[in-house]
Amino acid sequence: MADNPNRYRELLAGRLDEMVSLLQSLIAIPTVKGAAKGEMPFGTDIDRAYGLMLKTAGTDGFDTLDADRWGGHIEMPGFELDQAGEIAAVATETLGIPLHLDVVPPGDGWTHEPFGGQVEDGKLYGRGSTDNKGAVVAVYTALKALKDSGFVPRKNVRLILGLDEETGGIGMDKYLDAVGAPDFGFVPDANFPVVNGEMGILHFELARKLSKPGEKGLQLRSIEGGNAPNMVPDRARAVVLDDMGKGYDTLKASIAEYRERTGYKVHGKGIGKAFEITVKGISAHGAHPELGLNAISILMDFLGGLGIANESVREFIDFYNGHIGFDLDGERMGIGFEDTLSGKLVLNAGMIGMDAEAVILSINVRYPVSMTEEQVYNAMLPLIHQYDLGIVKNQAMPPLYFAVDDPLVETLIDIYRENTGDAESAPIVFGGRTFAHILPKGVAFGPSFPDDPDLMHQAEECLELDKLMLSARIYADAIYRLAG
Repeated sequence: MADNPNRYRELLAGRLDEMVSLLQSLIAIPTVKGAAKGEMPFGTDIDRAYGLMLKTAGTDGFDTLDADRWGGHIEMPGFELDQAGEIAAVATETLGIPLHLDVVPPGDGWTHEPFGGQVEDGKLYGRGSTDNKGAVVAVYTALKALKDSGFVPRKNVRLILGLDEETGGIGMDKYLDAVGAPDFGFVPDANFPVVNGEMGILHFELARKLSKPGEKGLQLRSIEGGNAPNMVPDRARAVVLDDMGKGYDTLKASIAEYRERTGYKVHGKGIGKAFEITVKGISAHGAHPELGLNAISILMDFLGGLGIANESVREFIDFYNGHIGFDLDGERMGIGFEDTLSGKLVLNAGMIGMDAEAVILSINVRYPVSMTEEQVYNAMLPLIHQYDLGIVKNQAMPPLYFAVDDPLVETLIDIYRENTGDAESAPIVFGGRTFAHILPKGVAFGPSFPDDPDLMHQAEECLELDKLMLSARIYADAIYRLAG
């Protein structure tokens, strides 16, 4: 422990410019997962940001470990002290703080450069500013202030750098295979005051083979939309062809009428002999689809009124509009579950692709903590069979829950309240998914505050600089209390 327990707070208070500079450097690297290259499993950009953090930490005197570029950590080793304050033994317990450097694609709708790190009106803009690079910088700077203050933890403190959290977390699995999991910890990738429960997550695809057109008329040649299964799609596109040669004046009029009636951004233009229909929606995190506007749902709603010639295509469109549409709770899919801890199930249709052979729809579901994966899938089966759909199960993460009186939950919420004066906000269960599930015991803890708009996975993602400093102070106190 430091002789002056307030020393780290004093040091931290003067390091906002340092935090902004590091965060801007990280945001400038577009860490969307790319193709593997050499020893870089997630592409060059993610590896560059990862290398930047390891190099910065090494320069600042921290221990670092790289697990073959799958992930790594920055560590402050802990020690047991004797009564005279001398080191008696190395620590055997580790406090882990997992975060991630990868981001989802920026999508459309930005007025600031997504990878620019622009500061304006006390806010720093950029993809990853809130999810999750801002938290990486806040925790790292907190750890550095503690180190510079002379703090000697009694437990090892390990800032773990995940590199593919947004696309499956294989890298974290590889890291854990090489290093092992810490004993306990918290994950700054969610909300304050503390997240004591995370809903279960399923990512699956619904697929259907398409028959060849058996009739003349308006043929749907292709559909594509969305950026990631766990994002509300902000764009969708369809290409149609009238094989009767009537032209597209009627289709243009239908688009204009639909746009006028609904207010949705639907447009069309000719492409050679074909016609392209484009839709713009509003991006949002798949855990909070109510904050976005699903471009795929708009497109399917519009296509449903066109009388597409292919029967199998019409059946799929009818399935989508009849059982998904603009609903977010899975009720019409037969999975409208809820419980008192979690609230309602959350469904997001995140991506779609269709060609002449098949259509594939990617769906992301967040289900209540009291339920199981099997219950959700079994409830869907009758509908899946009715529409002759195939199902591909891509990802499953079970729910996570700790009682509100758990000591770790109580300690973290106390730290939050001491720093904010907010005695009203209570622990929450949410639909997001964090690295808390890799910890034998761990919960999500910040960095978003109760009154913050949810900008994760959305255009114009940004964070307030005064809250960046406040979260760093909270994390410094949490490390001091939990590892001291």
